Amino acid sequence: MTHPFFSLHTHGFVRAAVACPSVRVADPAFNVARTIEMAEDAHRRGASLVLFPELGLSAYAIDDLLQQEALLGAVETALATLLAASRSLHPVIVVGAPLRHQGRLYNCAVAILRGRLLAVTPKTYLPNYREFYERRHFASGAFISGEEIAVAGTRAPFGSDVLLDARDFPGLVVHMEVCEDVWVPIAPSARAALSGATVLLNLSASNAIVGKSDYRQTLCASHSARCLAAYLYSAAGQGESTTDLAWDGEAVIYEQGDVLARAPRFSDTPQLVVADIDLGRLLAERARQGTFGDCADVEAGAVQYRRVGFEILAPCDVDLGLLRDVPRFPFVPNDEARLAELCFEAFNIQSHGLEQRLRAAGIKKVVIGVSGGLDSTQALLVAVTAMERLGLPRENILAYTLPAFATSDRTKSNAWALMRALGVSAQEIDVSAACRQMLEDIGHPAARGETVYDATYENVQAGARTSLLFRLANFHDAIVIGTGDLSELALGWCTYGVGDQMSHYNVNASVPKTLIQHLIRWCARDARFGPETVAVLVDILKTEISPELVPGEEAQRTEAFVGPYALQDFNLFYTTRYGFHPAKTAFLSWRAWRDAGAGEWPSVIAESDRCAYDLHEIKHWLTVFLRRFFATSQFKRSALPNGPKVSSGGSLSPRGDWRAPSDSSAEAWLAGLDDIP
Repeated sequence: MTHPFFSLHTHGFVRAAVACPSVRVADPAFNVARTIEMAEDAHRRGASLVLFPELGLSAYAIDDLLQQEALLGAVETALATLLAASRSLHPVIVVGAPLRHQGRLYNCAVAILRGRLLAVTPKTYLPNYREFYERRHFASGAFISGEEIAVAGTRAPFGSDVLLDARDFPGLVVHMEVCEDVWVPIAPSARAALSGATVLLNLSASNAIVGKSDYRQTLCASHSARCLAAYLYSAAGQGESTTDLAWDGEAVIYEQGDVLARAPRFSDTPQLVVADIDLGRLLAERARQGTFGDCADVEAGAVQYRRVGFEILAPCDVDLGLLRDVPRFPFVPNDEARLAELCFEAFNIQSHGLEQRLRAAGIKKVVIGVSGGLDSTQALLVAVTAMERLGLPRENILAYTLPAFATSDRTKSNAWALMRALGVSAQEIDVSAACRQMLEDIGHPAARGETVYDATYENVQAGARTSLLFRLANFHDAIVIGTGDLSELALGWCTYGVGDQMSHYNVNASVPKTLIQHLIRWCARDARFGPETVAVLVDILKTEISPELVPGEEAQRTEAFVGPYALQDFNLFYTTRYGFHPAKTAFLSWRAWRDAGAGEWPSVIAESDRCAYDLHEIKHWLTVFLRRFFATSQFKRSALPNGPKVSSGGSLSPRGDWRAPSDSSAEAWLAGLDDIP
């Protein structure tokens, strides 16, 4: 027994398996024995659903043997054997079989659960071209609905209008189709998805020819993405007749376009792949994408589905682990090639956005504050690129470093080194005197020499810098480039009305902190901005993230206040992208971050980021995130300047991905923390 928090079922995951067993041509007794063995294996591995190939009980490539009474009788006997064996097994078992109904033969998907024949769905589209000749033997199930079939001494719903609906597992609705059904322009499973099916099964034979696997994978990935569904595909493999064809035993599980599991092709041994499907993700996407519902409205009435209820009885007091990849850095691909492509796209989105803004406004100069930190560095690199595309000199970038009470020698030195290396117009204006004057004007104790480093003390510095930048923009007929990033905006780690929240145009507005580091590293690689920039960019990447507003021997550490950006970007992604419950976000975070040694760290992740967080730390920083995001900082996001959306993880623009009231309560989210032990 374990706390429900640690169970995948508590958080809306269902474990599914796809099997590719060994078969013997036209030997149902042998084939059902292998099917039972693999169903037992799926049961031991905690699967709630296991899919087998098309006509797996008889074998697919048996031609006119399908018209033999002995063969068809043996198939029914095999089904009776499977029904009996399933009584002690947990998963829904879906197998392929040739079955007779009212004098016709059908290529069927058969669903069985703990001794019960749940339903039988006949194949709709029968290929009769090139190597296929199915109409010689089978009738189409296209127009069969509302019927029952007698099989192995029992009766069950029969037709192309059946959905299997788990009464005790919200969101688990299963649809079955057979092979060719997904190769047609409008697959039966597409209409089923529009009617609520979330897990789509395809029992397939699909012989192997050169290049076909790539097409299959593209087809399944695309179909699962368009249907906002999971798609399980099982193709015939070892043991099928090779009289005229060959078989590769492809078994794959897709979820909304992402491959979760894939079996090796042409294996000499039976293959069982298992993955955990996130039904919550699918339901969240369907709720967000209004056009999915619009399409369902258009297709309403095309098929009137029967819902066959069943109970999955998924245990919530057992920790089965989690059989899916949970990236520690959801905004950052864990592959060098994909990361390079993402950086190329993100950087160009930022620079093209600024280029268009300058062109549309008829402005030829920009003003930017350069602190020597990550965000202003990235914004400056983007500004340089935009100017070059506009055919304007780099000197039109008016860059200022604005030291105050706690500016370190390292960051100021890096700011100057970067500005010089890039050849922009560079100047230093110390705002300390202006800040002291303001503190004196308002009667702040720090003006009398007292050590009072409160929010007023900090914000006087931030405000002085921003006021100066805006007046410089007025003076030089320029616009102020914003530097605040997505992570800071999410956490409210920015001062209202100053440079990290307010500007004329913010190129970083939808770029999270964990991605900005990689964008700068990408710019440093191959010396994209000249060899003299490389060393300074590398040193900026190594500098501790700090607001540098409070003087002292020990510099302020931003992450000590708001939490590790790696964790908070994780929380941001799953909270805003999918709207997950806090307990589910914590569960995923714990699975991803609990062990620094678990799995291979992608080479793109710096050694300094290769750490672990226990559940206590995860819950603590999630609490901080929820309080800051929902309770204290929305008013800052409601007044954001323009800036381009960059990441698929979304933006927080009030005109884009995130629109929320500034005075909402955070209690519902904070109460959800009680579900985390």
